[in-house]
Amino acid sequence: MTANAIEIVEVAPRDGLQNEKVLVSLEDKAELIRRLIDCGARRIEVGSFVNPKKVPQMAGTDELLAMLPRRDDLTYIGLVMNMRGLERGLAAGIDEAGAVCVSTDGFAMRNQGQTSDESIAIASEIVLAAKAAGKSGQVTIGAAFGCPFEGEVAPERVVAMARKLAEVSPREIALADTIGVAVPAQVSGLVTQVREAVGGIPIRVHLHNTRNTGIANAWAAIEAGATTLDAALGGIGGCPFAPNATGNIATEDLLYMLDRSDVATGYDLAAAIGHARWLETIMNKPLPAMVSRAGSFPQILEQKA
Repeated sequence: MTANAIEIVEVAPRDGLQNEKVLVSLEDKAELIRRLIDCGARRIEVGSFVNPKKVPQMAGTDELLAMLPRRDDLTYIGLVMNMRGLERGLAAGIDEAGAVCVSTDGFAMRNQGQTSDESIAIASEIVLAAKAAGKSGQVTIGAAFGCPFEGEVAPERVVAMARKLAEVSPREIALADTIGVAVPAQVSGLVTQVREAVGGIPIRVHLHNTRNTGIANAWAAIEAGATTLDAALGGIGGCPFAPNATGNIATEDLLYMLDRSDVATGYDLAAAIGHARWLETIMNKPLPAMVSRAGSFPQILEQKA
């Protein structure tokens, strides 16, 4: 059954930019976030609190937060990998902590220097500490649909991880197709299984369009009961620790599908298309999104006599 409304978490400022070669200034990042708010974004992943030597694009996230508008209807999410990152994020003024655990040891060690089980324990600790500080905390299960180093990931492993995470009552649990290998039947099946395992905790899905299945996977996630989807303006993004991981599903492409399907998002598609074209000038290259190139529909073309 298709939902009447879906929440979108805009991840362009963090997951979108972290793997880009062009270093984007704090001023341009702040302008990007203001433009995302203009599109209708209300939950925005603004950056991560990690070692800037490993992820140079994320340097200065503390300063960036001080440059952003503060409103009651906005939630700024900071990605944190450990308690030190959480402390930095809280001091900088994040509204929500995004923790990450990973389904396999091979990827977990490369991504955050932890085993898979250690990443679950640390993510749980982050959620509890964020809530104790009066903030919300959520957890993403990375490589939930496949690992670049170990291959197939058993759904039973992801379900067990989600069940363990549910013990600390995060705001939501996200399933991430970190390297863009999932297909719709797989997404539908895993979202269904995880929903059944975690009770009433909402499920978010994070998709990459590496193999051109991202938008189809988004629809499968919605029909399986996911309440929230991640997307990045322009379709930018990728993980610096996962080989060949390309962009997130594009916000404007997702909006086009949802708007035409009468699924409310609170976003303005025309504004998103315009701001994606602005972002292209900042990145100085064509972006992967399709709708910002083709335009929305219907468009009435002038006929020449």
